This record gives sequence, C-alpha cells and structure tokens, in this order.
Amino acid sequence: MNQPDTSIVEIKTTLAGERKQFDCELLKFARGEVVVIYRMPRDVQLEDLLLRQDSISIGYFWEDRAYNAYHWIDAQCQTLALYFNICDNTRISRQQVAWRDLSVDILITPDLRCRVLDEDELPDDLDSDLRVYIESARDALCIDPGRLLLEFEARRRELFPGA
Repeated sequence: MNQPDTSIVEIKTTLAGERKQFDCELLKFARGEVVVIYRMPRDVQLEDLLLRQDSISIGYFWEDRAYNAYHWIDAQCQTLALYFNICDNTRISRQQVAWRDLSVDILITPDLRCRVLDEDELPDDLDSDLRVYIESARDALCIDPGRLLLEFEARRRELFPGA
C-alpha cells in the first residue's frame, strides 16, 4: 500500500528577490491554509534564543493573512518561541507554500517579551502603501503577545495531543 506523500517545500522570496527553499513535512492542508513541520538541521542562535538541532518548527501559512507564524518547540513539545514573518503573496498547494518575506519579524518568547526584528532592513525607497501594510501587521501582532502564545499552544495541542 502506498503511503501518501507528506513532503512539501517552503519557498521564501525576499524583497530583494533572493529565494530560499526548505524541505518540510505537511501536517495539515486546507483551502488557503497549510501547517508544516521543519526540523532544525543544526543549532540556530537568534537574539538570546538558542534553537537546538532537535527543535521543531511548526509553520503556519495563510493566503489571507499579512504574516506567517512559526511555533518553535523543543523535543518535549515545550514552547521556545513564536516567530512571525510579515509577508504577502502567499500561495499554497499540496506540494509547496510560497511567500514573499517583507523583512520585518516579530519574536515572542514564553516570558511575553515581544521583539520587532529587522525593521532596519526595509529599503528607504519602499512603496508607502507597502510600508503601511508592514507597520499595520507589526502593530497588530504586538498588541497582545500572551493571547498569541495561548492561541498557538492550543493549536499545538490539537496537532500533538497528549504531548
């Protein structure tokens, strides 16, 4: 009996046009929404947060939202952080999720610190409408980090019951 293919490719394109691909595992697919798992291939340091090689990134992507989300958990399914990329042009199929990274990221840790990252990477000549789009998404994500942590903890429990 054939096993269904659960592989999916995440394709990120930066504002400058650089393209990166990540091989992921498909967890959930619905119209306009996908959830994937990416296993950290090596230790990654981000700000004061160490994501160890055995850490798991649960990626949430939506075609109708101004962001995607990564819920980073350790091997025991404990939250390490939430990481939001402000984005647009997200397109989802069973084989791939492609999106444009708009540079600004939000890092929320379990102690409820909410940090805005990489705003300095926005080009000075950025289209004013796109700048407003980015700032609006940034502000919406920073309003209530505790609510976001609770929301993504609940999502994780649905995906990994008993963990």
